[in-house]
Amino acid sequence: MRYTERTFFALAYPHPIFATHATTAVMKIPKRIQPLIDDGIVDAVISRLMSGKEADVFIVRCGSEIRCAKVYKEAMKRSFKQAVTYQEGRKVRNSRRSRAMEKGSKFGRKQTEEIWQSAEVDALYKLASAGVRVPKAYGCIDGVLLMELICDAEGDVAPRLGDVTMSAEQAIEDHRVCMDYVVRMLCAGLVHGDLSEFNVLVDEQGPVIIDLPQAVNATANNHAESMLARDVNNLTQYYGQFAPELLNTHYAKEIWSLYEAGDLSPEVALTGEFEEVLQSADVDAVMTEINAAIEEEAERLERMRPDDDED
Repeated sequence: MRYTERTFFALAYPHPIFATHATTAVMKIPKRIQPLIDDGIVDAVISRLMSGKEADVFIVRCGSEIRCAKVYKEAMKRSFKQAVTYQEGRKVRNSRRSRAMEKGSKFGRKQTEEIWQSAEVDALYKLASAGVRVPKAYGCIDGVLLMELICDAEGDVAPRLGDVTMSAEQAIEDHRVCMDYVVRMLCAGLVHGDLSEFNVLVDEQGPVIIDLPQAVNATANNHAESMLARDVNNLTQYYGQFAPELLNTHYAKEIWSLYEAGDLSPEVALTGEFEEVLQSADVDAVMTEINAAIEEEAERLERMRPDDDED
C-alpha cells in the first residue's frame, strides 16, 4: 500500500479526491459497520467511496492499514435486476434450507440473503487462486465485506476503466489481459455476470476485476453462456473505442466453444476468431430436455407443499 500520512488524512475529503487537508476528522459510523468497530475489527470510517445498486462502499482504517468496507444492502433495497437469474445454480447442501428458500419463508429469505452476501467473498478467494487480479478479501462479517483498497501509482483510489483513456496499443494489451481473466474465471467455474468498464479498476499494474456478488456457476446456470458473451462484448466495445480492430473479434464465441469442448485452459492462446458451424437440430434431444425440465418442475412443486418443519 502506497499511503502516506498526508494521503490517509486527505481521505476524509473525497471530492476533489484526497485534497491535501491535514485533519483527523472522520465521518459518522454507518450502523452496519458499528459492530465491527465494537469488536475492534475496524478502527475508523474515513469516507464513503461509492454507493452502488447492491452495496455501499466505505474507506476504513484497520490498525495501520487502509481498506474497503462493502456494506451489502438488504434485498428490498437492492436495485440489482433479475437477481433470481444470477442465483440459479448456487448449491445449498441443507435440504431444509433449500426448501425454505424455494418457498420464500422468513427463514428462507434469511438464507438467500446470507448466500448472496457470501458469494462475493467466495468468488474473490477462488479467483485470486486462479490468477485473476481481484481485491484481496479479508472476510465477510454480518453483511460487511472487508477487502483491499486498490490504489493508483500516487496512492489515490484507482479509477474505473470507464474513466480512463489510453492509446490503441495499451487498449489491445489491457483487452488481452481482461480476456485472460475471463478465461481463468471460466476455468475456475465462474462467469462474472456483470462485467463492464464500470466493474474494472485500473492501477499501475493494469486491470483489476471488482464487484462479484452476482458471479454465476458456469456449469449449473442456464444463462452462463449469454452472460459471458455480454461480459466479453461489454469490454470489447469499450476497448474498441481506442483500438477499433477489436470490434471485429469474436472472443466470447471462441472462449465458450473451447469451454464446451473441454479444451479451455489458462494456457490457451486466443485468436478472437470463430467460424460458425451450422447443423440440423436434434429434435429428439430437445424433446428429452423439455420432458426432463417438466419432471424437475413437478418435483420442485411437490417439495414446496406445506409441511410442519418450516418457520
